[in-house]
Amino acid sequence: MAASIPHFTFNNGEKFPSVGLGCWMGEPGKTEQTEEMVKTALKHGYRHFDTAAGYGNEEAVGKAIRGSVIPRSEIFVTTKLGAYFHGDVRTAFEDSLNKLGLKYIDLYLMHWPMAAENGKVLPADVSPTFVETWKQMEQIIEGKVKSIGVSNFSIKNLEVLLKEAIVVPVTNQVELHPAYPSFGLLEYCKSKNILLTAYSPLGQYNTPFFSNTTLQEVAKKEDCSVSQILISWAVQRGTIVIPKSEKEERIRDNIKLVTLSDSSMSVLNHLHELPDQHRPLCGYFKLEPGKVFGWTYEQLGWDLKWDNEKNGVYVA
Repeated sequence: MAASIPHFTFNNGEKFPSVGLGCWMGEPGKTEQTEEMVKTALKHGYRHFDTAAGYGNEEAVGKAIRGSVIPRSEIFVTTKLGAYFHGDVRTAFEDSLNKLGLKYIDLYLMHWPMAAENGKVLPADVSPTFVETWKQMEQIIEGKVKSIGVSNFSIKNLEVLLKEAIVVPVTNQVELHPAYPSFGLLEYCKSKNILLTAYSPLGQYNTPFFSNTTLQEVAKKEDCSVSQILISWAVQRGTIVIPKSEKEERIRDNIKLVTLSDSSMSVLNHLHELPDQHRPLCGYFKLEPGKVFGWTYEQLGWDLKWDNEKNGVYVA
């Protein structure tokens, strides 16, 4: 039985579950673990799965879905375009579709705005630009893909894209959680009828949330776990959320939403205002301080700064 959670509607009329399972396993591959994780999630009512070409596990996600007795029409599948195929979207899409082993994909995202060739990330103004890539994505909307969107786009880069787009992205998938709530981006996307999707909603690997006494107090008050607080907050503010866990207990609990009180919502909305709390938490920020996968924060349109003393990135 599908979990009892809200369904949202994209700007093209497509409906889907507001909570899904993120399938990034911390490193590419891990196909056996991925397949078992998806099977477990299906058993506990998940009907929304998020993978990517770059995750190296599309085959495993597809195998678990195809092996289920649940009708394909009841399952929502997202995958993403890799940076090396920004100049040949159709080939990349067909490859993902074949690896998934499905007749269609519900949502196809441009994973990052930057393209790459010959082992190097291309500058923002070098072809294929993300606008050129988007125009290719618009051409594949047919029976094999229902919706297209973007990921890791800022207001700055969405403004550039939307000036040229015929099809408005249905969603923008970005890192979102109480330490990095991105209220400005949320309001901007609402104004353009674009839903935000929250990845790393629990803070990723060395998350500070589970030891946060403020969140623990809210969880005690609401009689649920910190994870449930974070996921429920995300849905209640109108964002899609794709938590990931391999542990069955957490998979089961993560899709059990609670209705947070106004006071609890306010606590989470203001958590980022505490000292040293306003920051993204994804590990890729430490790979090349001041840049993410070759682009500067300015090129990405992110109002961030690297702090050498704290060895981390914070909102400027």
